Amino acid sequence: MSKKDLKNEENEEVVPQEDVQVEEVVNEPTELELAQEKADDFEDKYLRMAAEMQNIQRRSNEERQTLQRYRSQDLAKKILPSIDNLERALAIDEMDESVRKGIEMVQESLSRALAEEGVEEISSEGTFDPNFHMAVQTVPADDEHPAETIVQVLQKGYKLHERVLRPSMVVVAQ
Repeated sequence: MSKKDLKNEENEEVVPQEDVQVEEVVNEPTELELAQEKADDFEDKYLRMAAEMQNIQRRSNEERQTLQRYRSQDLAKKILPSIDNLERALAIDEMDESVRKGIEMVQESLSRALAEEGVEEISSEGTFDPNFHMAVQTVPADDEHPAETIVQVLQKGYKLHERVLRPSMVVVAQ
């Protein structure tokens, strides 16, 4: 080796690499960013509360409408036995004609008042429907009355709009 090579070798000292630590730059949120987060949070809470208030108002209106629609339910339930009694009285054959006429007028008046409130008689013809009829007796099915048909109505049923006030009491063929 020549002197030059030796010098180059000596000059080429191995310099240890310094460990360079990269410091993570943590961006701390500024006051503006913190304020923006708070504002976004408050806006979210406000929107949720506004939606909740709308839901409360909607439910309140629906409940008020339901109460209005069925306000006469209790009164109708109390009047129905009187209508039944008037029908029983009209079934009596030995009655003075003027008394019969008076009972018919009272019955008609009560029925008309109930109809104006939305009370209507449940149809008891045809097949048995457990939503509207109550089977109090069964009889064997025959040619005239096939199974699951109403043979006789013992007591009329009534409903207020779509809500059953009293189911019809019927005899059903089985």
